[in-house]
Parts: sequence; C-alpha cells; structure tokens
Amino acid sequence: MPIGITFKETMAGAFALGEASPQAGEERGKAQGLTLAMHARVEIPDLDAFIADPDHCGKLSGTVDFSPLGIGLTASQGVFNLFQPSDDPKLKYMVYELGFSHDGHPLYLAGKKHVRDDAGFDMWSDTTTLLTHLHEGENAQGDVIGAGVLRLNGGALASLMSTIRVIGTDNPLEQAGAVAKFGQFFMGELWDSYAPRFGQRENAD
Repeated sequence: MPIGITFKETMAGAFALGEASPQAGEERGKAQGLTLAMHARVEIPDLDAFIADPDHCGKLSGTVDFSPLGIGLTASQGVFNLFQPSDDPKLKYMVYELGFSHDGHPLYLAGKKHVRDDAGFDMWSDTTTLLTHLHEGENAQGDVIGAGVLRLNGGALASLMSTIRVIGTDNPLEQAGAVAKFGQFFMGELWDSYAPRFGQRENAD
C-alpha cells in the first residue's frame, strides 16, 4: 500500500462578484466588506508518485465560505498541484481548485500561487498569496463571475503544520520518513525557484 500525507489549509481574503481580475475583486471586496474563505483538505495518496509526477498533482476537498453564496458550501473534489511547471522556466504554480454548488448550480473556484523569484524577497508572499477566480460550471473553462485574492497568514500556516497526517502506514518510522520526504521535496523546490538570485548576487560581487 502506498504511503501518502494529508494536511489542511485555510486561505481567506477580499473577494467580489462581477469582477474578472483578482486585484480588482480584492479592492471591491474590501470596499463591500466581503471575504471569501477556502477551507481545503489536501490529500496526496502516494507520496512517491506525487514527487515523480512533473505536475505534482494531488486531491483537494473542503468547504467555501462567501456570504453572498453561503457558508460551509461543500466541495467534495478538486485539484491540487504543488510547484506545477509553466511555460516560463522561472515560474511555477501552486494550484487550488474546488467545485461546489449554489442553489443547484455548479460553480468552480480556481486559484494559483505564482512562485517566481522577482526583485526583492518575495518568497513568503508568493507561497501564501492565491490569485483566485470563480467560474460558472464544473471547471475553470466556464465564465468568470467573481475574483479576489486569498492569503495564508502566519497563524494559518502554524495551524497547517499541525494538521499534517501520514496515511497508508501505522509504522512511526515510516510516518516520520514520509513527513521528512515531503519536507525535503518542498524545500528543494523552493531552493530551485529562489536560490538562483542569491547565486547571481554572489557572482556579481
């Protein structure tokens, strides 16, 4: 049986209907006092396969809170990608997508964290900022009916770490090994994304 991990992550931020740009949705959401929260559960059933997969794809489920639509809207399935490659070799995505329903109509919340080493120290903002769109229908191909920016704050990050669970084994050594393997993968990807800038600085000196 493969060994995997699960963890929970909550991101929230200003969000508005009728906007197609996350930045515009954030501004309008702040003005209207509207916040959307995504309470997500990430499941990686097979950690070795996940790391070997170029898109690093897992499963996502959870609930969505957004007062114009409802609180605790259940999303039984979704998509999670960690450090998914893009057409730009310097840019990778963290993808969070959840499908849910409102009054019997399917809606699809799709967000991306843009992991890229721009000028300045932006690793924290890159890995905690989710640019998000709300689509009509069952996937991200539907019309955009809302947008905003969700964020993972420091308290939520600490909470995330406490929710990590290993699945597929009851052996404490295997559980510890799985957590270490995931941590090494995560930190290795961050190093690949952000270390080149430090190398350029050293070469310039």
